[in-house]
Amino acid sequence: MEKKNNVHEITIKVEGQEWKDALDKAFVEANKKAKIDGFRPGKAPKEVFLKKYGKESLYLDAADLVIQDAYKKMLDDNKDLDIVAQPEGNLKTVGEEFVEFIFKLTTKPEVKLGKYKKLGVEKESVEVTKEEVAHALEHLLERYAESVVKEDAIAEGDTAVIDFEGFKDGVPFEGGKGADYSLTIGSHTFIPGFEEQLIGVKAGEEVEVNVTFPEEYHSEDLKGQPVMFKVTVKEVKGTVLPEFNEDFFEDLGMEGIETKEALEKQLEENVKAQKDAHAEDHFIDHLLEKAVEGMEVDIPDAMVNEEVERMLRQYEENLKMQGISLDMFYQFTNSDEAALKDQMKEEATKRVSERLLLEAVKDAEKITVDDEAVEKEAEELAAKYNMQKDEFLKLFGGLDMVRYDLEMRKTIDFLKENN
Repeated sequence: MEKKNNVHEITIKVEGQEWKDALDKAFVEANKKAKIDGFRPGKAPKEVFLKKYGKESLYLDAADLVIQDAYKKMLDDNKDLDIVAQPEGNLKTVGEEFVEFIFKLTTKPEVKLGKYKKLGVEKESVEVTKEEVAHALEHLLERYAESVVKEDAIAEGDTAVIDFEGFKDGVPFEGGKGADYSLTIGSHTFIPGFEEQLIGVKAGEEVEVNVTFPEEYHSEDLKGQPVMFKVTVKEVKGTVLPEFNEDFFEDLGMEGIETKEALEKQLEENVKAQKDAHAEDHFIDHLLEKAVEGMEVDIPDAMVNEEVERMLRQYEENLKMQGISLDMFYQFTNSDEAALKDQMKEEATKRVSERLLLEAVKDAEKITVDDEAVEKEAEELAAKYNMQKDEFLKLFGGLDMVRYDLEMRKTIDFLKENN
């Protein structure tokens, strides 16, 4: 076994009867697909098959048959190693007598802690202004606002129901036509300048809108090109905010809130809670940042790459919740997977650094969590997500992951208490 920068190279050799059996199985499967004159598929004698295709034709298929067992043996032989990334396996040598695989294992790097106590990080104080309460109230009222058809001309914030068709050099272009489209003026969902040109137009009127596609637009034929849209406004809708009356507070469904003053007080508390949570997150981030600054560690690339993959999967799930696929995202942003991963690399490195820091502090301070606390946490989390405990643990990664999560939170609390 060779080791360099926490990357171990381990060679596993498969030979003897195990390799002979694999070659025999590979022959049986290959023979089923072989086309040999005078024989039905799968019926050609082995010596006839080998004469036509050669014994070398079986090597790679046989290697595929034994690599999983070789992988398992490699892990069993190295249980004492603290592996922190998915091992990589490749074919090293293959022949009639044996096959060799080379596996790369990345193990946890040594961490030399710097100063992590008495860092002097201050948590910002939180105040809620009248403007913030007013904004929260306005946002809440907008959620309960009613949409009504209006006779007046389109104004900022109105929703216009439109038919449109786009023309470039007088010719309709693909994807430039729509009917009964609801466009909120000020949402900036259309090409820059489009929505503004609808202000002042009334229902039943037609208007020509002249705009230029952005230079970074995904269509090569349209990027940076001037176009004209023929737009028919079919309906204009405005919003009416609710009044502070009994019906509104009943719809609101907030216990004990029956007046505007009581609602404002509750919103003030909500805003303060949000700002407190933000201040707490910022405080913890600053603590970890300061502690990481004094830490010495050589982080293996595999750890960062694996964290990038994890972040990419999470980003993809978040996009799916918005009805957007990764391919659509790449098209919209004129980007690709490599560029997105490159953007994520700095944050991934930060996350790995902080994780290594917390694990090192946990070990240095002998921070532990007892079994009873782990079981209780698992039960509470399962109840929170309305799942059976066994079902939750299967998805979460088992009790060990619950324990790890609790240990990390307890370590963060230690850093805060000893700041």
